[in-house]
Amino acid sequence: MEADGKMAKVRGAFFLSDRTGITSETLGNMLLTQFAGVQFDRVTIPFINSLSKARDTVARIDAYRERHGEPPLIFSTAVDDEIRAILATADGVFMDFFESFIARLEDTLGVRASHSVGLAHGANPSTYHRRIEAVNFALAHDDGARMDHYAEADLILLAPSRCGKTPTCLYLALQHGLRAANLPLTEEILEAERLPEALTRFRSKLFGLTIDAERLAQIRSERLPNSRYASREQCARELRLAQGIYRRLGAPSLDTTHVSVEEIAAHIIHQMGLKSILR
Repeated sequence: MEADGKMAKVRGAFFLSDRTGITSETLGNMLLTQFAGVQFDRVTIPFINSLSKARDTVARIDAYRERHGEPPLIFSTAVDDEIRAILATADGVFMDFFESFIARLEDTLGVRASHSVGLAHGANPSTYHRRIEAVNFALAHDDGARMDHYAEADLILLAPSRCGKTPTCLYLALQHGLRAANLPLTEEILEAERLPEALTRFRSKLFGLTIDAERLAQIRSERLPNSRYASREQCARELRLAQGIYRRLGAPSLDTTHVSVEEIAAHIIHQMGLKSILR
């Protein structure tokens, strides 16, 4: 609600793509986050890969405008010229990421772009296989499994339970092709204040995650409410011991309390000197 008690007006935001819609969503939402006082009704329409689907999309957007009055925002990453031309006729504020940058790049480079669909999403077979291999590695080495294979890891995430290790490892694998393992800092490890012997030779691969104790307690309470595991005191204690381990190991670490998984991955790659093998 707004300060005067009236409901804040909601603005439609459509993310259009001839592929999965991930790029359109990412770029569009990056812009929308700059307008914290506005509420957005977000709609993603992926796989607009034919003229008939493009026309159906336009009809859907026009119907939305008819119902809600305000012209919706339209973010498009469609590549095909004919499809883009149809989408641009929708009754909304059309923002074409492809056209915004490709024309300028063509002028700058003196080369005509291919305007080929799918090139941004890993059409290269070797890239695709590395991505799948990295995801399989992350799943097989989740929660301290198969420590005897950590030599193959690009990095090893450390953190107490529910600090975001698994989603970060999967994101690093899926989006960057990095082999990420993770080890939960269990009560036994924290009490001993040292890692299992098997990890001592992989210090250069270690990265720690931490989080605000209050937030960790909330997350754990969703899983085991009213338990010692979810108490703020237990969470604060585990995080304090974890940070002590990070310091003794000289391992870099990151507070993930107000950080998205995309930002966590970017921080890790930068601080560890890693490189996405999918770019």
